[in-house]
Amino acid sequence: MTKAILQVALDLLELPRALQIAKESVEGGADWIEAGTPLIKSEGMESVRALKERFPDHQIVADMKVADTGALEVEMAAKAGATIVCILADADDAVIVDAVRAASVYGVRLMADLINVPSPIGRARELERLGIDIMNAHAGIDQQMSGRTSVGLIRELKKAVSVPVAVAGGLDAARAAEAARDGADIVIIGGAIVRSADVRGSAAAIRAAIDSGELSFHPRPSLDEEIRSIFSKVSTPNISDAMHRKGAMSGIISICGDVKMAGKAVTVQTFAGDWAKPVEAIDRGAPGDVIVINNDRGMHVAPWGELATLSCISKGIAGVVIDGAVRDVDDIRALHFPVFARGVVPNAGDPKGFGEIGAEILCCGQVVHPGDWVIGDESGVVVVPKDRVYEIARRALEVRKNEERIREEIRRGSTLSQVSELVRWEKK
Repeated sequence: MTKAILQVALDLLELPRALQIAKESVEGGADWIEAGTPLIKSEGMESVRALKERFPDHQIVADMKVADTGALEVEMAAKAGATIVCILADADDAVIVDAVRAASVYGVRLMADLINVPSPIGRARELERLGIDIMNAHAGIDQQMSGRTSVGLIRELKKAVSVPVAVAGGLDAARAAEAARDGADIVIIGGAIVRSADVRGSAAAIRAAIDSGELSFHPRPSLDEEIRSIFSKVSTPNISDAMHRKGAMSGIISICGDVKMAGKAVTVQTFAGDWAKPVEAIDRGAPGDVIVINNDRGMHVAPWGELATLSCISKGIAGVVIDGAVRDVDDIRALHFPVFARGVVPNAGDPKGFGEIGAEILCCGQVVHPGDWVIGDESGVVVVPKDRVYEIARRALEVRKNEERIREEIRRGSTLSQVSELVRWEKK
């Protein structure tokens, strides 16, 4: 059986970075090199020319996502050095036909991107009849954030068409091996390679996974387990970046320094040191939950201390956030339990029982609903709405991957300004 082709997708903005990453990818075993859509929009056809000049013996894929002026855009890419040009599968048939004509004139192949096509199998059959050379089952980056994948489409596509089938969208080594096993002729990898600190090693690992055909089967975790696992790997700044600088609580500190928590919110509204509802919330919470308390900004008296913290540990609560003060700090630090508060005060309140558990509250400038996810570390606390939590977790992971690559380039002697080409991309 012919081994699947490994295509690396250079979805970057900066051509010098793309060329270096392409070099390391090829050294790791990548076969085809793709000038991704962001790179083409940023650098134009110069990106295709540069890749062709640097890698004359490799197939150069121009991900033009052609939607109109099919002949013009195919000609443009072909003359720049592309050997394969990507066109949107949902483009009008007139665009497809014109692009096919141009491709035959300039000796390039067309890859149809099935992203967002309502009936991909039916459309793939139509595209094959129109002359498309390769079908690409593709889950876009934004779709991947909600857990969508195209791996499950490969077998159906292989039965439906006789042309090569590619697959793209959020693939790692395990998913790449699965795709190859299911018959994918071309496996397209983006972030798992280009955002790695060790591009060469990541490409080699994916190449080996594809070639071996061996799959490691692990029971799929529950959605909550997967979310918690991702949040354990990323920082609150990663999450804030993923939310476009939203969700961060203000004026709050980690009482125990280097601790981390992530869990669903059990919300508590109390008043100036009334510790009845905060303590009762411990019994309401489940293991892994985070208790979030609005103390009505009462900084002169604490609704929380060591004994409540001990109770949380006993119950398996993941952490506590207090819009107010905490006491018994020395004892809490000895327990090394995630407690986040606005400040410290020795005064205890009284258990009067005012307030409510499980209502919408305002905590340190953020609205928190029961079941929202709350993540805390030394950088602070962020709140992720429960209806977007999986998406935000996945986006935060991509932020972390991107930073890993930038960090590696800085280690090699660059600077953040140089890597990001700040002057070029400042708002005009």
